[in-house]
Amino acid sequence: MTVLHTLWLPILLSSVFVFLASSIIHMALPWHKSDYAKLPEENKVMDSLRPFATPPGDYMVPNCSGPAEMKSPEFAEKLKAGPVLMLTVMPNGPVHMGKSLSFWFLYIVVVSYFAAYVTCHAFPKWPGHVNVLRIAGVTSFLGYAAALWQMSIWYRRSLRTTIKATVDGLIYAGLTAGTFGWLWPR
Repeated sequence: MTVLHTLWLPILLSSVFVFLASSIIHMALPWHKSDYAKLPEENKVMDSLRPFATPPGDYMVPNCSGPAEMKSPEFAEKLKAGPVLMLTVMPNGPVHMGKSLSFWFLYIVVVSYFAAYVTCHAFPKWPGHVNVLRIAGVTSFLGYAAALWQMSIWYRRSLRTTIKATVDGLIYAGLTAGTFGWLWPR
């Protein structure tokens, strides 16, 4: 039986491979350059929002306090007049990538860990490369891509951006599955 602690090498090595691939995809290739459009009149919008000193967080505009207000003519008029948006406000100042990259790597390790967990519990003995690739690949793909779709469904994130991120997830899952198939204990 494959014991989970014997899979530390494929878990960590697949995490490194995915981290490197994601770095190349996001920094060296033009694949994600069009994910966010420049806001028309960006400077004017920033100047108009700055006096409010909105703290970092997620916001919906217009927003209502409950179902009764949502049905009111005043709220309907706000929706009609627009703009209707969801907004994430981040802290002012330069973006420090170190913390985000650290959390991203930790997330990759967690996805690889769960791929190892599911795969080793799916098969009591060496199942062959194809089965390791299949289960580790599907499990890691779910970790990297499945939940992205709810952002397009509920929050109207660009379908194109979600499809590109899903392709990224497929690449990451392939790297994870390949590493597991290569280094799975016999």
